[in-house]
Amino acid sequence: MNIKLWGGAFLNYFYNNLLTHFPSHFLRKAFLRAFNKNIDRSAVILMHSRFLNFWEIEIGERVVINQYCLMDCRRFKIRIKHDTDIGPYTKIWTLGHKPNSETHDLYGGDVIIDHHVWIASNVTLLPNITVNAGAIIAASAVVHKSVGPSHIVAGNPATFIKERVNPLIYKLSYNPILE
Repeated sequence: MNIKLWGGAFLNYFYNNLLTHFPSHFLRKAFLRAFNKNIDRSAVILMHSRFLNFWEIEIGERVVINQYCLMDCRRFKIRIKHDTDIGPYTKIWTLGHKPNSETHDLYGGDVIIDHHVWIASNVTLLPNITVNAGAIIAASAVVHKSVGPSHIVAGNPATFIKERVNPLIYKLSYNPILE
């Protein structure tokens, strides 16, 4: 077996089964940044969040990833731009199976989340989509296609509700001590 493959598997295991449960987002982020400089220093990653191949994720300035999120970067990338808030229990998938395939074939693609996006709790983002700037995704939505700029979507499957009208000038500021 390839040593790089084994090393990556060990790093994933160490983070996802041990370090993610330690109550210090500074320590967790320091570990992730040691292997991936595309995670901004100002990002906040709360406890119990899991990353599959964390070296394939880009996290921008002041991004907040809440508890129990799952980020799947096994074959494709996740890009999260600045001032984005991702609610607890959110799952972002870049890889899935074709439902009508007789051989359970894989499909996938990058997931791109633009700036000033608010993803509420328990949302599922499926592969190969873009969530454009200022979008809001309501709790428990399942997003299977790209979301337009400043669109508010909800439901399963996620559908357009209305457009967000506030200016996208805020800067997230969240610094928990023990999370």
